[in-house]
Amino acid sequence: MLSLYGVNQAQVQRYLSARTEKEAVRSCYMAFPSLQLALALSCMMGLVMFACYCGEDYSEKLGRSSRDAMVIYFVMDMLQGLPGLPGLFVACLFSAALSTISSAFNSLATVTMEDLIKPYFPSMSEGRATKVSKALAMSYGLLCLAMAYVTHLMGDSVLQVALKIFGMVGGPILGLFCLGMFFPWANSIGAIAGLVAGLAVAFWVGIGSIITRISGTKLLPPSCHINTTAVIQTALSNVTSRPTGLQRFYSLSYMWYSAFNCSTVILIGLIISFLTGPMKEEEATPGTIYPLLGKLLCFLPEHLKKKLCCVTPLRQSIADQQRLHSHKESNGGASFQHTPSQEQTECFLSEVDSRVVERETSV
Repeated sequence: MLSLYGVNQAQVQRYLSARTEKEAVRSCYMAFPSLQLALALSCMMGLVMFACYCGEDYSEKLGRSSRDAMVIYFVMDMLQGLPGLPGLFVACLFSAALSTISSAFNSLATVTMEDLIKPYFPSMSEGRATKVSKALAMSYGLLCLAMAYVTHLMGDSVLQVALKIFGMVGGPILGLFCLGMFFPWANSIGAIAGLVAGLAVAFWVGIGSIITRISGTKLLPPSCHINTTAVIQTALSNVTSRPTGLQRFYSLSYMWYSAFNCSTVILIGLIISFLTGPMKEEEATPGTIYPLLGKLLCFLPEHLKKKLCCVTPLRQSIADQQRLHSHKESNGGASFQHTPSQEQTECFLSEVDSRVVERETSV
């Protein structure tokens, strides 16, 4: 949830569309109860499906369809006496999926344009940029179709594969943001090395688990009556025959992918940062670091926290501003007044929009 609602581009783009920060935070508080309600309804639907079809062999009814088609079969079976309602359910299902996918395509196209294409082609016209953005969205759509086909070959449920892939990618990104926000001594070399190492480990574990099929889902038992003795014997056999070596490494549950990859990025990033020279407190940008260690180690003396760089650089910047302000007042403001020359003014106005200059001057 942290990687999904904290550092995901699609979510952050929605936060930035809010008018104020309070509205963005309020949207999170409104989304979390709705999400829990949707998850509870999904779990209840699964329990009802299990009670309804328990002990039946539905492989002939579904044909060669995936097990994910069981939901559609359940809706068509239960609501077949109500004309139009099964179609309405399917239409709502696809419309919700398409709305989420379209926003993701737009986010990917926007990030690619702003961070990878425009820095190298700054003179690109608006019309050409729009065409390139649409082409990027279509390319990501084709890639999504290819990923859907690969997911179909995996045999696992769509939800499990989606969470597995998102944990492989979202976990390292969450670790990168946590490394930059909570650890002041992390430098850029350590951040890049940690991100690369986290992605490498994530894809290693994810692809290895898919190939070895260790973490694949298991089919439901054909009978509703559970034999307690058989269950205990199966559990004991699983304990005695645990996977060893790389297979045990690949057997990591997909629910732990995000946390494991996030921890990998933070650990590798800190090690590389200390080896290459940690960032000093005065070098950090003011207001970009949350003093997490300073709050956790509040029992330590102030000089030790200072040595551990647990103090937020925002305090240092405020102190510097206060000293500058007092120095300006003591000198009557004369030493800080500087009138630009005519050449400097013409050079500045040739590179910046005049409306921006007027607005900034008035402020």
